[in-house]
Amino acid sequence: MNGMIEIRWHGRGGQGAKTASLLLADAAFNTGKYIQGFPEYGPERMGAPITAYNRISDNPIRIHSNIYEPDYVVVVDDTLLESVDVTAGLKEEGAIVINTTKDGETLKSILKGYKGNVYTIDARKVSMETLGKYFPNTPMLAAIVKVSGIMEEEDFIKDMEGSFKHKFAKKPEVIEGNMKALKLALSEIKQVQ
Repeated sequence: MNGMIEIRWHGRGGQGAKTASLLLADAAFNTGKYIQGFPEYGPERMGAPITAYNRISDNPIRIHSNIYEPDYVVVVDDTLLESVDVTAGLKEEGAIVINTTKDGETLKSILKGYKGNVYTIDARKVSMETLGKYFPNTPMLAAIVKVSGIMEEEDFIKDMEGSFKHKFAKKPEVIEGNMKALKLALSEIKQVQ
């Protein structure tokens, strides 16, 4: 990876977009990268649109602002496609990763002519299958790692296992489901043609 990769996350309060952006920052940091992971706060409440950001670089990061021209966008909730301009500033050589079951034609019309790569994953299906509840952030985290190539998948899985063991030390039963969700998501991500 040369230079810096910038990622913008769009989700709703309570879906874990902020948590996923921070987990991605930690994982990248543990592979020797310079990182930033931060949310943009407004009137936060469950279900309200939220934005979070990541900068990941091989070199020290001297920028401290929101990200206006991201390389990648992650959309954790596809209902935001109708109300938020998720492709604003998105570089065409980058990509957008969307949690959706919508077909390619529908997405292309909603994305108003975005010409870059579009990837989809059914994070609801992945999380219900592996966790028994709807937690879209874990599958979306794996999806952006796969699409962006920020780190090797094996390194990512190993690092996340360590993070989950720390984060869920008092709930070890949660670790296995989250690990399964990450692994399944890596194989479920699809590029829209």
